[in-house]
Amino acid sequence: MTEKSAEIGEIAGMSFEDALRALEDVVRRLESGDVPLDDSITLYERGDALRQHCQKRLDAAQARIERIVAGPDGVPTGTQPFDTADR
Repeated sequence: MTEKSAEIGEIAGMSFEDALRALEDVVRRLESGDVPLDDSITLYERGDALRQHCQKRLDAAQARIERIVAGPDGVPTGTQPFDTADR
């Protein structure tokens, strides 16, 4: 396994909160201006992977929320898995 694919696997296993904290750390380090150019590029790539992971988790959460089934009176009656074909 290459270093890059190992990092992608590590990011994929992160919770949204952990990935967001890691992304904030990357941004803080890049904004400090104390990171050499090559390290900055590596950090930027990691930050982009973390951002994509966070966006994917947010999109999945939004899809689940949209699957809340409302009864005739508008009150939620339960949920359906968001990967169910019928809506």
